[in-house]
Order: sequence, then C-alpha cells, then structure tokens
Amino acid sequence: MAAITHRYDFVFFFDVENGNPNGDPDAGNMPRIDPETGRGLVTDVCIKRKVRNYIELAKDGEKGFRIYVQEKAVLNQRHAEAYAALNLKPTPKKLPKEEDKARALTSWMCEQFYDIRAFGAVMSTEINCGQVRGPVQCAFARSEEPIVPAEVSITRMAVTNEKDLDKERTMGRKFIVPYGLYRMEGFVSAPLAEKTGFSEEDMRLFWEALRNMFENDRSASRGKMSSRKLFVFRHEKRTGNASAQRLFDMVQCRRVSEGPARSFADYAVELTGHCPEGVSIEEQL
Repeated sequence: MAAITHRYDFVFFFDVENGNPNGDPDAGNMPRIDPETGRGLVTDVCIKRKVRNYIELAKDGEKGFRIYVQEKAVLNQRHAEAYAALNLKPTPKKLPKEEDKARALTSWMCEQFYDIRAFGAVMSTEINCGQVRGPVQCAFARSEEPIVPAEVSITRMAVTNEKDLDKERTMGRKFIVPYGLYRMEGFVSAPLAEKTGFSEEDMRLFWEALRNMFENDRSASRGKMSSRKLFVFRHEKRTGNASAQRLFDMVQCRRVSEGPARSFADYAVELTGHCPEGVSIEEQL
C-alpha cells in the first residue's frame, strides 16, 4: 500500500488506578517520577511495547504485520531471512556494496515488520540490514498532577520447599499509584513514512492500538489502566500546516473537583481555540 501523504500530530490521555504504569528498575521498580515536580512518567518505550503487543495479537502473524522486537527474539535470525529471501550472502557487520541490494534488504524488513515501518530500527548487527528512522515518534507521558506512590506489603502463603513449612510467611512489597492521569504527545512524519512504506492502513492500526492496548495487557502490578482520550491532528501538507506545539496547546486538561484525584471524572479534557488553516482534528474515545 502507498505511504501516508499527510503529517499527523496527536495527544493521548490514559490513566492508572491502584497500579504501577511503568516501574523503574533502578529504583526497585518504583513508578517513574520527575524528582523536581513529583509528576509521574511513562517512557515512550513502554507505550511502544504495548502497541507492539496489541498489533501482534490483532494481526496474529499476518504477512506484513509481524513484530520485529519481541521477547526472546533473535534479531540476526530475522535479518538472515531478508538475505535468504533476496538470495544474498551476508558479510559480517557489513551491508552489500551495491546500493540497490542494500536498499532492497532494508525495504524487505520494512515490508515484513510493522514496528520497523512505524518506529524504525537499528539493524546494523552481525548480519547487517541497515538502519531505519521511523515516522511514528512518541514523547514521554507525564501525569497531569504530582503522584504519590504507595508501597503495599504482600505475603506469600505457599512455600517453595518442604523444609520451609514451619517458617514464617514470605513478605514482599509492590508499588502502586492510587490514581494518575497521564498525557502523551506524539508525531507522525509523512516524509519518513515514504521511506518505510508506513501506510494509511498502518496509521489506522496505530490509532486502534492506542485505543485498545490496555484491554489485553492486564496484570496485577499494573492495576486498572485505561485509554481515555485521543486527539488526532491531520495536516493537509506532508510537512505540516502548523507547529506541533501550537496544536498541543489547544488540548487542555483541568481539575473539576477538590482533594486528591481518584478518577477520570475529576478532570475535564477539552479543546480550546480553533485549528489553523489546513489542519483538521478528530477526537477519538
């Protein structure tokens, strides 16, 4: 399919209730937090992982929609597939000297793997398939207000070995955010989409993933996470009709209750002002 010909910018809101949206392994898996403001953070990598998981589930290995970055995936094996498909022999750590062959390898990877078309990939490993800069880029998500992580003690009733039957129960702990509403901003570049082949179908699938990615990603540690609002700005020009920040400033979130926020109903998320000429907006969710 043909690549998209319009630039997109988007603002995505999601929330967490009694869960840990993105633990920091360097801080005992405590929810990520901006130490200067106290606001919670969720990395772009975390969001992309959930998008990948949804695409993998929704498309179930369908041709052209495989996922490149998977748990326990051996990337060199995937690169070897490209060489085999094009009847080429890899040279360790090097692309073919012929530019058309090198480009064909990278194009084959883009055609086969959705996340390469969307997010790009560095494939210059032992079996080299080049590098791709992806058209879809996400910023860190940040909570609308400071969060106060809570540490919850837990116990394990079972034991591992018979000799431990008379010992006291094993104690553990987990961190939760009682409630947090997070805002993420993102960008989709038409010129970069032309290089990877990121199509309108791919674009629709990405919006679908943002809307539904939490529904099949439940776990006790993440609590209740939900997609709440998605605002999509579509530009007429491939390079854009207005700055992304001008559009992002149109999306405002304000408190409509007093005391600690504990639900999405404690906030009002709304559009202000008018879209610049050449830009249209669609509100999803």
